[in-house]
Formats: sequence, C-alpha cells, structure tokens
Amino acid sequence: MFQSHIGKRSTSVANDVERGAVRKFAEAIKDPHPLYVDEKAGKRSRYKDNIAPPTFPRVFDFGTIEGFHLPNIGLIHGEQTFHYKRPLKVGERIHCHTEIKDYYERKGSDGTLGFLVIEDIGEDQAGIRIFTAESIVIITEAVRERLGK
Repeated sequence: MFQSHIGKRSTSVANDVERGAVRKFAEAIKDPHPLYVDEKAGKRSRYKDNIAPPTFPRVFDFGTIEGFHLPNIGLIHGEQTFHYKRPLKVGERIHCHTEIKDYYERKGSDGTLGFLVIEDIGEDQAGIRIFTAESIVIITEAVRERLGK
C-alpha cells in the first residue's frame, strides 16, 4: 500500500523552540520541571538556558511529502521513540524533516494491518542532527479499504 513511498522525505522546515510554547507544553503534560519553565534555573544549569521536554518535537512542523497522504481518522498510534544527541534549547531554531522508512503488513484477527514507519529528524543551523523520532502508525483493515488497499 505505501511501499512506493519508502525512502521519500519532506523538505526541511524551520521551527523555533519558543519559551512560551515550551512552558505551555510542559504545563499540558503536567511536567513543570524547573529546567523547562524557570528562567533562573535554566541559566544556572549546565545548558545555560531552559530546555524543552523530550517529547516537545511533537509540536514541530516536519513538512509534507509530495503525493503522500494519511487520513485524519481511523489510524492507531502504535509506537513512538525519541533519540537525542543533546536537549533542545529554548531560543534555538531547529530544521526538521520527515522520511518514510518502512511499510509492512501483518494478518490480524480483524483483517490485514499495515504498519507505517516514519522518522522525524531535527537538526541545528549547521545541519548537525539533534534528535530522531521514530513512530509506527497502524493502519486498520477499515482504513485500508477506504484508501483502496
């Protein structure tokens, strides 16, 4: 179903790690750690500023892959992992893109399930990778039928 998209990637999009957005995100996930929200604590830290929670990249724009579209309903969020070289610092600009890494299918009790592996990447201004986030989206039989298998 999505095999033809494996290896395709979006163009890079610039995202800012804004102080207010980090604060709101930390509050939303109920983790107001001083390194995320307290400017004085951030300045005293080894990072010399506040950092973002590890899952903060979920709010970034990773661009779009031409010709690739997933429906807005009926998908299952199967798994998500984040790997960091270093934390995201408040005030920095991150360049992000996404890539389709794999697609495979498995028979389930309610039909065939599709497993789409997507990798989101964030780099600094110099193009040095800061993080990689990998997610697996499960596509149910009902969604597969709507998409025309």
